[in-house]
Amino acid sequence: MARPTIADIANRAGVSKGAVSFALNGRPGVSDATRERILRIAEQMSWRPHSAARALGASRVDSVGMVIARPARTLGVEPFFAHLLSGVQSGLSAESISLQLLIVEDSAAEIEVYRRWTSEHRVDGVILVDLTVKDPRVDELKALELPAVVIGGRGGKGALPSVWADDREAMLSIVEYLAALGHRRIAHVAGTPNFQHTQRRIRALRDAAPRLGLADSPSLTTDFSDAEGAAITRKLLSQSQRPTAIVYDSDVMAVAGLGVAMEMGVSVPGDLSIVAFDDSILTQLMHPALTALSRDTFDFGRQAAEVLLEVIADPTQIINRRTPDPVLTVRESTAPPA
Repeated sequence: MARPTIADIANRAGVSKGAVSFALNGRPGVSDATRERILRIAEQMSWRPHSAARALGASRVDSVGMVIARPARTLGVEPFFAHLLSGVQSGLSAESISLQLLIVEDSAAEIEVYRRWTSEHRVDGVILVDLTVKDPRVDELKALELPAVVIGGRGGKGALPSVWADDREAMLSIVEYLAALGHRRIAHVAGTPNFQHTQRRIRALRDAAPRLGLADSPSLTTDFSDAEGAAITRKLLSQSQRPTAIVYDSDVMAVAGLGVAMEMGVSVPGDLSIVAFDDSILTQLMHPALTALSRDTFDFGRQAAEVLLEVIADPTQIINRRTPDPVLTVRESTAPPA
């Protein structure tokens, strides 16, 4: 018989997993009557705390960490991260948990932060972003026995718990829409090449090209900055056989690309269609407004916080929560090719 979990007790008691965690760990946040009912149900189900959870609970600091290895200047103009962090903080604040945020230069520096936080017991768990190919952070966090959840990384055997959306299906929805409009030369201004989500998007375009009859479908990688997004766009639009559509891996790069097209006298959407992988107020306020993949990034962050708190309460859980796929919102920047 499977070991009962926090979720099983919550379902039986008709309360949230957070309430069960408070009751089992003797923390404030639930009424005496609710605490007594939860403890009684836990006893009936023969629930016993996991040894790692017991050790952690004895010295809980009610703080969660998040380290982002990207240039601070780039993050400053990224609406995606602003909405994501707001969602994470909302999910944590509901349980009176604080968020420690650090921005570092690379994954090596990020790992050093995790080691320091663990040795000093500064956080109860961490949230990872930008999972890379053969990511060294995964094995390091397992060795440290620090509870962790990956945002955007698809879970699997031996992986960390995760909250994710299907980047491949999202990219296919864009490419199939553009192909249906009649586009056969579709370029992809991609993000950082060693990110797993970048690779999934690149492979999706490459795999779909023969089926959709695309004549040209290059993916050119960047650091997600507006400067590199603009530079790659200028290169693409300077070719004799330039693309009739460009897909950008972020709203910031899409806006930069639109600016380059205007600078070069390339009409959008008359001569060039533009699609952004992320939707935000930036894409909506442009003229023309940009077609984009829309999703509730705030809720994405909130769910990541919720899953991490579940894992902290019971480290035996491996939760891989798939969120709804982004939906293509068609606006003025896409049209059939001239």
